[in-house]
Amino acid sequence: MFKILKYSFFDLMRSRWNYVYLLFYLLLGFVLLFLSPSLAKAILTLMNVILLLVPLIGTIFGIMYYYSSREFTELLLALPLKRSSIFLGQYLGVALSLSLSLIMGLGIPFMIYGIFMSGDIWNFGQLLILGTFLSFIFSGISYNIALVNENRIKGFGFAILAWLFMAVIYDGLFLIALTMFSDYPLEKFSLIASLFNPIDLSRIMMLLKLDVSAMLGYTGALFKKFFGNYMGSTIALAILVLWTIIPIFILKWKSARKDF
Repeated sequence: MFKILKYSFFDLMRSRWNYVYLLFYLLLGFVLLFLSPSLAKAILTLMNVILLLVPLIGTIFGIMYYYSSREFTELLLALPLKRSSIFLGQYLGVALSLSLSLIMGLGIPFMIYGIFMSGDIWNFGQLLILGTFLSFIFSGISYNIALVNENRIKGFGFAILAWLFMAVIYDGLFLIALTMFSDYPLEKFSLIASLFNPIDLSRIMMLLKLDVSAMLGYTGALFKKFFGNYMGSTIALAILVLWTIIPIFILKWKSARKDF
């Protein structure tokens, strides 16, 4: 698996789209630091961009790489290699390359600015960790979708729909449910519902860390009320780890049973 991971990783790192992704974050970091009056506000603005863009890029890169390397994958399947090693190696190569581009693209401008001399370094570090989690989660989701759908158009459609559901539609349905059933106690429902969306969980974790009470929203305020900042962040982090691990197990299970 390590050799396949290494090949996939360096193959993607040579891709011009990966350089575009890296340069975008470099430019975004410098612009935000130049325009924002403080590091805290730059990190808060950056959070809103990362929570939407990182899942989208992870989804697109994951499904594009699967379909573009399908012939090479079929050649590898003819060799005495474990199926799970092939697909896990490719998936990890995609997720690691995207995570490295994110960390380098944002890390370089913030290092030049002097983030290590500021108390906001821990908030910035958590933002990068959450971005890495989202890269792994949505790369895994898109890889599973591609593995199920041989048709590229259907695969792309389902993958974009999965991102759109998590990023936009889920929150809309959640707000509609809160409005329709506002006469009932919905605290437990809200807490449980927020666990099924990694983007919402990442937002809650970041806002709890920044302690921006005006932006916590309903679910964020509930997390702070029931668990406190530290316990709420720990629970959200544990759920994000599960969101990362579950697609890997599904990928292993599906690849072992798929008829190529």
